[in-house]
Amino acid sequence: MKNSLAQLIASFKTEKITEERKKDFLPLIEYINKKRAKNEHIHLNFICTHNSRRSQLSQLWAAVLGHYHQLALSTYSGGVEITACNERVITALRTQGFTVKQTGAAENPLYTISWGEVSFGAYFSKLYNDSSSPTQDFAAVMTCAHADENCPFIAGAEERIPLRYEDPKRFDDTENEAEAYLNKSIEIATELHYIFSNLE
Repeated sequence: MKNSLAQLIASFKTEKITEERKKDFLPLIEYINKKRAKNEHIHLNFICTHNSRRSQLSQLWAAVLGHYHQLALSTYSGGVEITACNERVITALRTQGFTVKQTGAAENPLYTISWGEVSFGAYFSKLYNDSSSPTQDFAAVMTCAHADENCPFIAGAEERIPLRYEDPKRFDDTENEAEAYLNKSIEIATELHYIFSNLE
């Protein structure tokens, strides 16, 4: 029998986050605090070049942790190119205990991700301005350097917030592939858990 989602979240070692890295979280913490102070719903669109790895993991974990911390939060992700939600990301999430169901076209499947009775939405590769994404009153959270540097304007975004992660793609087709993707999922989850735990 798998552990509960709360047990998984409790295993994240936020105490290992460096003080230097915590400085990177301040703009996102401040943005969320401002929205909460106004009793406004929070919309976060996580953006990376291909919307295949880091932005997908960020969207999922923000949704999970928003639910855990009882935030009025909706999460999205997108890219500047359409590819597919990488199957290695899906493998890592299944390893952690999520239930993932796949439908849609083979080249860009749609994955529905849940834990028990709680659904955390649908995941597929799309542009950051896809019709499923908000057009105003959201924060664009840039999860990779390439998208942050080469996509200078995100229409409708209230704020543009860098929260960069190294790409686990460099471990593709190596013996460290599974570990690298699992570690990236844990890293992103741990940092978002810290962020949501340190709101006013």
